[in-house]
Formats: sequence, structure tokens, C-alpha cells
Amino acid sequence: MDRAPGLSLRLKLTLSYAGFLMLAGVLLIATVWLYLLRKGELAYNEAGAVQATPGTMFLKAFAPTAAAAMTFLLVFGLLGGWILAGRMLAPLNRITDATRMATTGSLSHRIRLPGRKDEFRELADTFDTMLARLEAHVAEQRRFAANASHELRTPLAVSKSLLDVARADPNRDTGVLINRLHAVNTRAIDLTEALLLVSRAERRSFTREHVDLSLMAEEATETLLPLAEKHGITIETRGDIAPTTGSPALLLQLTTNLVHNAIIHNLPDQGTVWVTTGVRPGAVVLTVENTGEQLAPDLVPTLTEPFQRGTERIHTDHAGVGLGLAIVKTITHAHDGTLTLTPRQAGGLRISVELPTQNPRSEWV
Repeated sequence: MDRAPGLSLRLKLTLSYAGFLMLAGVLLIATVWLYLLRKGELAYNEAGAVQATPGTMFLKAFAPTAAAAMTFLLVFGLLGGWILAGRMLAPLNRITDATRMATTGSLSHRIRLPGRKDEFRELADTFDTMLARLEAHVAEQRRFAANASHELRTPLAVSKSLLDVARADPNRDTGVLINRLHAVNTRAIDLTEALLLVSRAERRSFTREHVDLSLMAEEATETLLPLAEKHGITIETRGDIAPTTGSPALLLQLTTNLVHNAIIHNLPDQGTVWVTTGVRPGAVVLTVENTGEQLAPDLVPTLTEPFQRGTERIHTDHAGVGLGLAIVKTITHAHDGTLTLTPRQAGGLRISVELPTQNPRSEWV
């Protein structure tokens, strides 16, 4: 926004300081004037004018002294106010410089004002925290964009290779080619839809409604039951009503991704998935546990990163696009919740999603 030039804050503080100092001087002189009137050093003549009483030299001695004192106070107020204002506003100058650097795209610098807590240092600490979060967010977005570009390039490259092979060999079986192109195209569509879902959740561009997580868990379980039976996995669902607010579509996607991930990353046979819902003070909890291989503690935090698929980047018919838990994390944060991943001692993973609750009596009738 273009603004007209004006006085600097330092100059305003200087003039204010000098003005108050001059006002104090005027009040002091007026007090002395009234004191001398009461003591008889000054008196009113027949014409009503104030004059010194006989034997005093007030008007000749005090008036010039008062004028000199006021002049000194003015100069002292301006000079002292300018110096004091400069020292007081020095932290603000550092904050302003850091803000200008941030507008150019530099997010790695910090203000780090020394000294005890005051308004300026609280502002600087808040700004440093904001810069740290922005830097982490931008870095995450850059990694996500790089990974997304790589993942999208893969199906396109495969499609190009298949078409090149078909062009070089016109007599090749087109049925096999069509099936492979269909599979590659389906994967590209799934990836694109997943990216759009992540973007939508991050922008929080959804209408909040009343949702029961227990119903979401039942619907996701019923949808994925054929997949679980195909892999020999048993799904156990239990829990209480878990009322919250949010997007039903996104929360269903969250629950479906968790159950799907628990089925795919399980034991080869006779595995189990436990889906439970519960209520805590001020929050509802959805927990999905599964059996499986032992997971290293340092691997678990990376599972919510985009395009991570367990211990390695695999491509199978059920490997997904590598955004399952990343979508869960994004949807959870968009609903002001927390996501916790814990490796089970017996193998497998325990994932808990905690969301703000609603009052069952007032909201669920």
C-alpha cells in the first residue's frame, strides 16, 4: 500500500518527550510565580499589573533566568528525547530489518533479541517462531512438489515407453498393451486425485458438519472387508459413539486410509486389524492397530511423509500412491487434531487420531 510520507516514530517520541518536559517547566515556573505572590515578593499595582515589591529585583533577575531555563529544557528535551527514543526503538529496527529480509524470501534468519522479556522481545520471539514454522512448511512443500513431480513422471514415462514399443512392433498383441496402459493411467489418476485431496485439506476448504467417528469406522471396515478377506486378515471393530465436527468425506477418507494401510502392511496370512473409537475429556480418539513386521523406532516418524511406503518404495497392486498416511496427517491437522504413530512390541503399528469432541447432549439428540 502506498502511503504519504510522515514523521518517523522516533521523531514523534522526541517531540512528545520535549513537549512534556516544556510543560513541566511551565508548570514549575507558574508554581514559583504563585509562591512569590503569596510571599509578597510580587504585588499588583493600581493598574492591575504585577510588579516586584520594593527592595526586590524579581522582574529583572527571575524572568531572564526562567527564559534561559526554558530554552535549556527545550534543547535538552529534544536532544535527550532523540537519544532515548533511538535506544528504545533499536529492537524495533532489528525486527523491521528481519521482516524486510523475509519479504525477499529469506526465512533462515532469526532476530534473537537478547535481554529480559518485554513487549519488543515478545514480538521478536513470536516472529522467530513464525519464521521457523514458515521455513519448515516451505521446505516440506518443496519436498512434496519434488516427490510429486517424480511420481507423476513415472507413469508418463512408462506410457511413453509402451507406446514406443507398440509403434516399433505393429504386430504386438494390443490387448496386453491396453491392459498395461490402463493400469498405468489408473495409477496416474489415483495419484492426481490424492494430490488434490491433500491440497483441499491443507486449504481447509470444507464445511464442518457433525460426524460420528464410530460410523466412519464401520463404513470403512465394511468397504475394505473384501480386501481383508483376500489377504486373510481379520478386522475387529469396537468402541463408543465419538462425536466431532468436520468434513464427513475427509474423515471417511482418513479412516479408510488407516484401515487400508493396516490391511496391506500386515502379516502374509492370519493377520489382525483392530479399529476402536473412544471419548476422552475434550477429545474423541480413533485408533487403528495391526499385526505385522517389527518396525524400527526411527522409521515410524517418516511414515507420514509423502510417498513413503513402509520400509521401501514398492509398487504392487495395492501399494497405493504413497500418500495414504500423508493424507491422514493433513486431514488430522486440518481438523485441529493430533496424529500419533507407535510401533507395537509384537510387530505392526498403532495409529491414533485425536480430534476435538462435541457435547453429546447438546449436539447429538
